[in-house]
Amino acid sequence: MKGSKATEIIRPHAETAYAAELKALAAADERPRPASWRLSPWAVMTYLLGGKAGDTDIEPKYFGRRRLVEMAVATLATDRALLLLGVPGTAKTWLSEHLAAAISGDSTLLVQGTAGISEESLRYGWNYARLLAEGPSEKALVPSPVMQAMRDGKIVRVEELTRIPADVQDTLITILSEKTLPVPELSFEIQAHRGFNLIATSNDRDKGVHELSAALRRRFNTVVLPLPDTLEEEVAIVQNRLSALGKSLELPPEAAPLREIQRLVTIFRELRSGKTEDGREKLKVPTATLSTAEAISVIHQGQSLAVHFGDGELHAHDLAGGLQGAVVKDPGTDRVIWQEYLELVVKKREGWQDLYRACKELEP
Repeated sequence: MKGSKATEIIRPHAETAYAAELKALAAADERPRPASWRLSPWAVMTYLLGGKAGDTDIEPKYFGRRRLVEMAVATLATDRALLLLGVPGTAKTWLSEHLAAAISGDSTLLVQGTAGISEESLRYGWNYARLLAEGPSEKALVPSPVMQAMRDGKIVRVEELTRIPADVQDTLITILSEKTLPVPELSFEIQAHRGFNLIATSNDRDKGVHELSAALRRRFNTVVLPLPDTLEEEVAIVQNRLSALGKSLELPPEAAPLREIQRLVTIFRELRSGKTEDGREKLKVPTATLSTAEAISVIHQGQSLAVHFGDGELHAHDLAGGLQGAVVKDPGTDRVIWQEYLELVVKKREGWQDLYRACKELEP
């Protein structure tokens, strides 16, 4: 937008936010690059997992198993599409955005899957004013992000593929197998340029999921992204994202002490797994997902409370409301589970009494 400043944008695209790193990697990258790729697969891995490019430090974007990321990058270097599969909070969208930014220099070619999406979102639409005035023509065609990516030889992203109805999903079969997009109204087709590929994400936990047909599933290489293996790894992810997002929200990193992040992540991990971290106590599992992304959201809410209505540092009473709201999604079932967890674990855990009291104060 004319006259706008990058600092005024709440969430810049990955290729904008990390432009300096991408430029440094491109300058230092002497390895072979697949057609139309901005970086070699090796440099893409460095961008995602961190390292050095000349004198520039490359910040890690993804914390997880290196081999899974290598499989994802290697897939995109072939003619197979990539499906990132996992429960909410496994950084599917985050990883897909940074893959597109590193490979194509453009993460904006995006289709957001919803239950009400039409084939036009994956194929093309029409400028009806022009269509009525001039009749069917290529100028009246409105390309979808998929068509645009095919023309430009770039990566296109399809978020929440299994939220899309099955008959609309299958629109992708010809595109992925033949690398063409027919336009029968104009008796021609769009042929994909080298560098084109597709990254889809899928979450099989949400309601309203439509299974992929066998024909479509065969067009993808699937990489399953797990939740973080350890408490320390998940805490590091939360800290990293808080630092990145906090700048745009003007929430200082020191407003979220490590101790509070560790306590929140511990609670989420225990309720997700159905047992305490030491394995001594079995717990009931709530209906809520309790993902890493949800933990970041809870911390951000607590930070905002602390900065605007407290002493500037996150405390138990700032955390309690967002924590309870994240856990208790079903008032009937989850409230009982949460109350049991407070009494069995939080109340008895050394140094957690402040959190216990803050949560009990919110009870109706």
